[in-house]
Amino acid sequence: MNQDQLIINLEMKISYLEDFVQQLQEVVLEQGTALERLKAENQHIKTKLADMAEQLEGDVPNRRPPHY
Repeated sequence: MNQDQLIINLEMKISYLEDFVQQLQEVVLEQGTALERLKAENQHIKTKLADMAEQLEGDVPNRRPPHY
């Protein structure tokens, strides 16, 4: 192989690597968005469960079930 062919091969590899990095960046951004959405949903569920527990606290006695 001559030097020109080596340079062309290196440029092609760099081009593929740049494309691959761009694809990875897009995936990471999508996953970050999904993670933030899931965190918000988790927080909402925790708040809702805490509210439900507060409402039920007076209705349910805090004692062991009879099978213990």
